[in-house]
Amino acid sequence: MPMIGCKCPVCTSSDPRNRRTRTSALVSCGEKHIIIDTTPEFRLQCLKNNVDYLDGVLFTHAHADHIFGLDDVRAFNELQKKSIPCFGSQDTLDAIRRSFEYIFIETQEGGGKPKIELNQIDCPFEFGGIKITPIPVMHGVMPVYGYRIGKLAYVTDCSYIPDESKELLRGLELLVIGVVRRIPHETHLSLGEGVEISSELAPRMTRFVHMSHRLEHESTNNELPPGIELAYDGLSIDLSDPD
Repeated sequence: MPMIGCKCPVCTSSDPRNRRTRTSALVSCGEKHIIIDTTPEFRLQCLKNNVDYLDGVLFTHAHADHIFGLDDVRAFNELQKKSIPCFGSQDTLDAIRRSFEYIFIETQEGGGKPKIELNQIDCPFEFGGIKITPIPVMHGVMPVYGYRIGKLAYVTDCSYIPDESKELLRGLELLVIGVVRRIPHETHLSLGEGVEISSELAPRMTRFVHMSHRLEHESTNNELPPGIELAYDGLSIDLSDPD
């Protein structure tokens, strides 16, 4: 947000919560910091939110709005003097190899290029002592992953969640899930469908991401049930045990 050339009330809004970049998430567990997806605005997101350390990257899928900031991982290579492990499905990793061929072949260095390690996953795994569970969901006819880390689950581009995946999403403190607009969409959940899934899974909190300019922040929030809100750029939620 805003969309190029659009003069709708959301795209011209003065509310900063309506000026939304494409969706990445930083998950911090103790000293470990994991990014979910590297959007085209990844560099700007890191600068704005003072992200200066990165242990790994989880990819949900390989659409452009979720991977095209990958080149900026090289800043973390330079800061940390090491390569960055990246995780995703085989289809996702294959698409990354095609889209970023220069990373994986011998080239002149020039200004540098990312140093990453691609790791194919298809079941729960541990990274840095953190259990991460891939959640298979459907993005139209395309299988993609959400992720569960502790009592957080992050499920962005999604139009259908199989029953076996819903069982992996029980007992959550926070569900982050993508909705795109009010009316049905072929490859994304609508606002009403997102509310229904939240009601079924019953997390303590739900935050919607990946909204289009069809959803204005404050007026949409006023329609939503308690515990469900639209997310916004820079939102931070602490799930640590207060004890």
